Amino acid sequence: MSTIRDVAKEAGVSVATVSRIINGKGKVKKETEDIVKAAIEKLSYTPNKVAQGLSNQRSYSIGFVVPSMSNPMFPEIARGVEDVAQANGYQVFLCNTDGKREKLLGYLENFKSHYIDGIILNSHNVHHDDLEQLKQHNVPVVMVDRVLENSETTSIMVQNRKGGQMATQHLVDVGCQYIAHIGGLEGEYNATQRMWGYCDIVSGKPWFDQTWLGRGDFSVDTGYRVAKELFSRHPEVDGIFAGNDLIAIGVLKAAYEWGKKVPEELAIVGFDGIEMSGLTLPPLTTIEQPIYEMGTLAMTELLNHIEKKDVTVKRYELDVKLIREMRTKIDL
Repeated sequence: MSTIRDVAKEAGVSVATVSRIINGKGKVKKETEDIVKAAIEKLSYTPNKVAQGLSNQRSYSIGFVVPSMSNPMFPEIARGVEDVAQANGYQVFLCNTDGKREKLLGYLENFKSHYIDGIILNSHNVHHDDLEQLKQHNVPVVMVDRVLENSETTSIMVQNRKGGQMATQHLVDVGCQYIAHIGGLEGEYNATQRMWGYCDIVSGKPWFDQTWLGRGDFSVDTGYRVAKELFSRHPEVDGIFAGNDLIAIGVLKAAYEWGKKVPEELAIVGFDGIEMSGLTLPPLTTIEQPIYEMGTLAMTELLNHIEKKDVTVKRYELDVKLIREMRTKIDL
């Protein structure tokens, strides 16, 4: 494999001259530049991006921070991020915080000291001060599937409240009379928006009060545990809008153990549209997000900020759709 010294020898110039031409720094005669470029092509020389990064404080790498790799949604987002990154000569470091702020802070500190070029961030426990420090270190950030209110940070979201409305309305349309909601952590933006979508549909019902709301994290365990609590508290429940597909899968397990037939006695709608949602028995009705596209858009926006093509702060809310619709309960 050819080195920069081989190129310099072939072109009859110094290594420093080759380096200036590769990095676009300093003035070099057009004739000399043409000779060096011809030598690079002849020797099939590929510049060492690590070495280039040391000279201009660039690493050609980005960090992607997620709260949990156990949720299949995040690997799918990561696939979109990585496809765009690789096509543009960047590598991706995937970092899992397990939802812990101390792990998040550790990653952010490492990013600042290792010349990371940008960060795609999904965290419900990031603070405004964290983003401000990154800004002071000239590290651009794009948030995906999360948003920090009152923050000057580009974010890629979906229409969570609309999705919550669609899910709950579908349960009404198939004949459900008593509909509960099991959502994510209190304070999480997307969990809260989905809950409000549910409340938009049921808040006027005479039976509705706060006891029809269950909270936890976006996990199978939350769906299983909270569903059993709901069955005990409200045995008449015949519909559940789950805040994500993992919660919905947990509800399916609890319903099976409780002896409730799905969807004849208990209709369930999830949120996300992960591949696993179509493999359950019965397959889940769910609100599908454009997961892969969220990743590609997040990386595209981050590249715009890194390369100063477009540093406008944007807030995307991508559309969602209901998939695997149920028939009316009367027909079941």
